[in-house]
Amino acid sequence: MNAPPKTFIRVPHRDLQTFVSEAAQTVGLPKEKAELLADLLAGNDLRGVFSHGSQQIADYARLMRDGRLNPHPQVRVSQETPTSLLVDGDGGLGYFPAHEGTLRVIEKARQQGIAVMQTRNHGHFGAAGLYSRMTVKHDLLAFVTSGHQLNLSPGRPVFEAAGGSPMSFCAPAGEEDALVLDFGAMHDLYSGSPHRDDIARIAPGLVFRCIGMGAICQTWGGFLAGVPLDEARARKQFSGANQGSLVIAFRVDLFMPVEQFKREMDEYVRRVAALKPLEGFDRVYLPGGIEAARERAWRQEGVPVGPEHQKRLEKLAEELGIGVPWK
Repeated sequence: MNAPPKTFIRVPHRDLQTFVSEAAQTVGLPKEKAELLADLLAGNDLRGVFSHGSQQIADYARLMRDGRLNPHPQVRVSQETPTSLLVDGDGGLGYFPAHEGTLRVIEKARQQGIAVMQTRNHGHFGAAGLYSRMTVKHDLLAFVTSGHQLNLSPGRPVFEAAGGSPMSFCAPAGEEDALVLDFGAMHDLYSGSPHRDDIARIAPGLVFRCIGMGAICQTWGGFLAGVPLDEARARKQFSGANQGSLVIAFRVDLFMPVEQFKREMDEYVRRVAALKPLEGFDRVYLPGGIEAARERAWRQEGVPVGPEHQKRLEKLAEELGIGVPWK
């Protein structure tokens, strides 16, 4: 999904930011929130996480325009202790409560050693790695996940038990790139994935593990956030506000000196890089390494924007009466 497109044009990431911000403001999102959203989405493009990059604004803008998400949410902390907080997204996009909550959980973890944050009453929160990347900059280890409203009916494929299954883990390094694992446990097993049945037949144990991980995402990031299993019990003003999220962060120095840990991580990254890659690949990275390499290169070269990416943004631009960066 997130391999660079074979055919593309180069677009400066700042231009993608500007487009996302303008589109978001056109449908009523306040400027400050629009600029934050633009920064997060264009940042994903820079790392090659295209599935959760600027093209997502096409869906988000329509959800806000059509009244399914609140375009002017008032994010608030509804419950708090020295080591925890619960953030209400007021029916808007999940980026805003998740970003605000992660900033606060970072401070709590730095002070208390460990902290946890839950968000509720919002839409999509984006890539889980956005928030683990925030924590790892402060030498924190973290786990991030999200759950959404399920619609489980008897006889439906078992794969649906896992929901969307986003999760991210991170670990800081010293001279090398931080480890940031950012993935959907059910990727390649979603409805419509061309190899789903083959994978289930050849490696059913892998499928069971993926569903198990997805179940954790759903229970910790969904049910715990007040997203009920039965949609009929959901109390929401905005129909698109059907998700929650969870961030757990803790300090390395609860267990060992930070610099010692970073030295081990640096050596780990280097030794893994010297291993033989899988067939069809030319080098080895730990999770987060290839994203960091792309970001360094594409900040200078521009983001490769493929034909489908272009079409999605062009269609939205036409609907909203705005321009795109490449025309």
